[in-house]
Amino acid sequence: MWNPDVYLAFADHRGRPFYDLLSRVGADSPRRVVDLGCGPGNLTATLSDRWPDAVIEAVDSSQEMVDAARGRGIDATLGDLESWRPAPDTDVVLSNAALQWVPSHRELLAQWAAELPAGAWLAFQVPGNFDAPSHAAVRELASSPKWVDALRDIPFRVGKVVDSAAEYAGLLADAGCTVDTWETIYVHELTGEHPVLDWITGTALTPVKDALDEADWERFRRELIPMLDERYPARPDGRTFFPFRRIFVVARIG
Repeated sequence: MWNPDVYLAFADHRGRPFYDLLSRVGADSPRRVVDLGCGPGNLTATLSDRWPDAVIEAVDSSQEMVDAARGRGIDATLGDLESWRPAPDTDVVLSNAALQWVPSHRELLAQWAAELPAGAWLAFQVPGNFDAPSHAAVRELASSPKWVDALRDIPFRVGKVVDSAAEYAGLLADAGCTVDTWETIYVHELTGEHPVLDWITGTALTPVKDALDEADWERFRRELIPMLDERYPARPDGRTFFPFRRIFVVARIG
């Protein structure tokens, strides 16, 4: 279950890639702008500032996130991204850190490119940190004898979860798009007693939390703390630097 409050604990850090992505979208007066995987709607709400005349469509697969977005005045709908299809007047499709959860997203991108009108924009960013020390620590602990039975059904994502910027460029170029892609490693400056644990609690650890009762969840977190502290040691001044790779794609149709 997604928790909007936990996710928003790092709203400034999580929001920066959204604005970096949006800055490369050149749409002037789009009729409809769609945010796929809108989350709690804090970023979706800014789309009307840029495009005040556009219809803003927001979709998320989590009821908790949809409720949070609606609480911000966003007309969000609960929906599976795999079944979403663009309306004829869709001129901008955005997806910020959501498509990595959809194994078929490569096929969907080609399909959306074929369905969107000429001149429309398709822009997304996905994390490229599945081999990062934080994720490796979670998988290591989950596969230990104490936890393997309780967590064996969690499909931890390893290997080629997402493509490189160049691979996405090729996919969308083959679909007839003009493509702008890049990769960025953000080095987030975090503070707090266990900042990396707090960060991944809102994302990568969500399926672990769902699989455990409250007591086991707290034990798992406690056992993970020294593993993360070893991989991301705090500086003497209390700051922890957390590298995070992201992949950006902006494509114009036709």
